[in-house]
Amino acid sequence: MNLIEIETIDKIKQKMILAKIISTKGSSPRDENTYMIISKSKFFGTIGGGELEFQVIKNSLSILKSDSDNIKIIDFPLGPLLGQCCGGYVKVELKKYLNGKTLIKENDLKNSIMKNNINLYIFGAGHVGKAIIDKLEGIGFNVFVIDSRQNYISNIKKNYVEAIYSKDNNTIINHTRNNSFYLIMTHSHKIDLELCALLLKKNDYSFIGLIGSKTKKNKFNKRLLDIGFDQYSINQIECPVGLKNIEGKEPNIIAISIIGRLIEYRSLIFNKNKNNYKNVVNK
Repeated sequence: MNLIEIETIDKIKQKMILAKIISTKGSSPRDENTYMIISKSKFFGTIGGGELEFQVIKNSLSILKSDSDNIKIIDFPLGPLLGQCCGGYVKVELKKYLNGKTLIKENDLKNSIMKNNINLYIFGAGHVGKAIIDKLEGIGFNVFVIDSRQNYISNIKKNYVEAIYSKDNNTIINHTRNNSFYLIMTHSHKIDLELCALLLKKNDYSFIGLIGSKTKKNKFNKRLLDIGFDQYSINQIECPVGLKNIEGKEPNIIAISIIGRLIEYRSLIFNKNKNNYKNVVNK
């Protein structure tokens, strides 16, 4: 779930269920504290799919129809009765709220997502940018797309993306959250270079990925050195960005490679010493 979805839920005025895994044992499709939100017409998030999720939704809809039931805790053995062979079990709490705003406020979901999801800023909504955007739903990023071309921004219709039309990259970057991820893939090498310089100057990024060839990398390296940045700082920009062993120049293949790298790098942040993660660079 991401901030855009939370804002959507916040506006829903009908009763809703927060279905949260409160304990697990053995193998389970999702971990403790994973949740989904259910109204009579919409579902947000997932606790693992399959028959488990079907039964959770079924029970949630029953609670929504009831005038008396407000909370229910159910044990689900992940065995033959659910058509699953995980071998473990999960305990799920179903709790009813009057509306989306109350649900979000009482569970502090907005702050939780801001804390746990990484902000991803994509500069450029062209072929590759759009291919990336199309594949980012449900993988734990708060997604922001920025482009100086109004028609490209107007074509972004994803409810998990905040699309921003702007020609003022300096103001945008000054208002981004610390330790965010950035992808630079605009239609202009001049704008790409400007963005690289602005981000290095701000110096509170977690990841900077630049689309392009090794030739582009070398040219940008020289220009950034010429305007005063040191080599260590410049090396933090990954170019070409993406998983190194995936071949292909089609936008969808490039997008999958880049998203794979974002997930890989995020895992390094979560699994290694967070004070040193900026030193982890694919060279």
